[in-house]
Amino acid sequence: MTNSLAAAPSCDVLVVGGAGVDTIVRVPALPVPMADSYLVPHIDAFVGHTGTGVALGCHRLGMATRFVDVIGDDHEGRMVLDRCAAEGLRFDHVVHESGTRRSVNLVDPEGRRLSFYDARHPHDLVPDSSLWREPLAGARHVHASIMAWTIHALTDATEAGLTTSTDLHDWDGANDYHRTFAYAADLVFVSGSRLDGVEHDVVANILAQGRARLVIVMDGARGSRVTVRDGATFEVPAVDIPGRSIVDSNGAGDSYVAAFLRTWLRGGDARAAALAGAVGGAWACGTAGTHTSFIDAHELEAQLARRRRS
Repeated sequence: MTNSLAAAPSCDVLVVGGAGVDTIVRVPALPVPMADSYLVPHIDAFVGHTGTGVALGCHRLGMATRFVDVIGDDHEGRMVLDRCAAEGLRFDHVVHESGTRRSVNLVDPEGRRLSFYDARHPHDLVPDSSLWREPLAGARHVHASIMAWTIHALTDATEAGLTTSTDLHDWDGANDYHRTFAYAADLVFVSGSRLDGVEHDVVANILAQGRARLVIVMDGARGSRVTVRDGATFEVPAVDIPGRSIVDSNGAGDSYVAAFLRTWLRGGDARAAALAGAVGGAWACGTAGTHTSFIDAHELEAQLARRRRS
């Protein structure tokens, strides 16, 4: 394993883990009916995955952002490096022989997706702690993707007095792997896709057993639901952006998280942050592919102002 680290500048958000590449296949329907083969539109590869999305989303929104992770010395790793360099996002990394994470995502005509995730790295892989500890010393907030080793960054951030967040994705409330992260972060984001019938109990358990101040359930077209530690829950509907139809939902959750964090870290309350998240997530759905469109601060404020006037 080789290392590429430099002196740590201060940053608003340090994103730990979650770089990778998505191959997007557009299919006529989900689930895909059984067939020998399908004729599909062009199959394209994009720099994707959750950490990249949150980091690029925060960066595009004007936050001082730093991203750290493990990648491979491979074509996909070079794609990640080139994208971060092109965006001006600082990405510190270590290289491991197992390669760069990747996914194959099927996307239907309504923009819904089904992802096949190849984590690549050994489960017990833990890079040298300097990967996150050096930038953590100058950070304000740490967002950890749910790679096994990033729990150490959450622990170190908490001990340093920083605020933290994580995204559990499609947790069902039972898998113990996710539970460790659920209990370790101040802001816990989770998809509602596998929580039907158990959402209330899962959210209550996170708040009772962990340190979370907020649990945010992101649920696509059904909007999002936010529960604060005192037990109050409120809903924020999904938003439509005039002139911007839904093309592809890849990366929408990451853009929601980025816009939420910007508002929250600027002193906004949970409701304001969730509305910002809804706008950021909706904006990301307006172009094909993963992480091909991030809302910037000017557009986010304009969209929020329109909603305040209506």
